[in-house]
Amino acid sequence: MPEAPLSDPAAATPVHPAMRIGHVHLKVADLDHALGFWRDVIGLEVQQRMGRQAVFLSAGGYHHHIALNTWESAGGAWPPPGTTGLYHVALLYPDRAALAVALRRVLAAGITLEGASDHGVSEAIYLRDPDGNGVELYRDRPQEDWPRDAAGNLMMVSRRLDLEALLRE
Repeated sequence: MPEAPLSDPAAATPVHPAMRIGHVHLKVADLDHALGFWRDVIGLEVQQRMGRQAVFLSAGGYHHHIALNTWESAGGAWPPPGTTGLYHVALLYPDRAALAVALRRVLAAGITLEGASDHGVSEAIYLRDPDGNGVELYRDRPQEDWPRDAAGNLMMVSRRLDLEALLRE
């Protein structure tokens, strides 16, 4: 499909502000192993399973937020470093207390954290699923609390997130 010319008004119009990312499909090597992470550690609920090939999971009964499939990846290896692909999928929690519960689940499962950051606009925890996909668990601060410069421009940061304080929630 050809690129829209820069003079095309549709190309310069931002997407509708109510647009949301609905779901993510992840290629996995072993469906049961991946399911053990996304269901048992993260806490998503199985909505539908297609034998040993795919499973659809969500929070709150939605048809699916995360789908796991082995259609092209059964028995596959992690992507090697330095290649393109998914950096991470981010799961947005409604508040700090819910993020603390998620952190407790991850730690109880013995999963190593890759990082934990306070971005000013959000607080985030980073880890990997069994297939090497990056996972961000985060909560947003209210927009009125987001850091801005004198001109009102967003000024996100990357500071160390105090995990002990989060766990006290």
